[in-house]
Amino acid sequence: MYTLIGLTKTRTFRVKWALEELGLPYTQLQAAPRSDEAMEYNPSGKVPALIADGATLTDSTAIITFLADKHNGLTLKAGSLGRARQDGFTNMILDEFDGVLWTAARHSFILPEEKRVPEIKDSLKWEFARSEATLVVQMGDGPFLMGDEFTIADIVLAHCLDWAIGAKFGISQTRLKDYLSHIHKRPAYKTARAD
Repeated sequence: MYTLIGLTKTRTFRVKWALEELGLPYTQLQAAPRSDEAMEYNPSGKVPALIADGATLTDSTAIITFLADKHNGLTLKAGSLGRARQDGFTNMILDEFDGVLWTAARHSFILPEEKRVPEIKDSLKWEFARSEATLVVQMGDGPFLMGDEFTIADIVLAHCLDWAIGAKFGISQTRLKDYLSHIHKRPAYKTARAD
């Protein structure tokens, strides 16, 4: 039994979704970022955190990679060319999608008001759309990033695309709109989103 710390509306969703996809038992402590509860598990106050075998793990991508490797699902074999390609997608999405969205969020409501530069959002939206086009060229055939196999890279991408819609970045590529519509039909996605 795992303990997941964090609000579902944060990157905690990625871990919750992975737990659902893998059919693993867990409990969730709905702790807001930087709350006393969150800081009890991660001194930075960031969520998610996952308690696994008495250890506290942090960072959503590190956690879902751990879960995928440990439970032999949602990932290709470590050391394989497929895994290298999967990791390439994951890292590109973190750099080009998550990083851009996080910067926009910081300049919208996270940084102290006097440190925000709202004008940066126009260039971030341009950068995001450019990255969408680059990703679509690399996707290949099949419904998922790795073809017919759903992996943690899909969890990170779908979460970022949902975030982009919520942040009013939108999705410029039809292929990604269709991809996300397909992902939203997954039972584990729906269960993880339920709260």
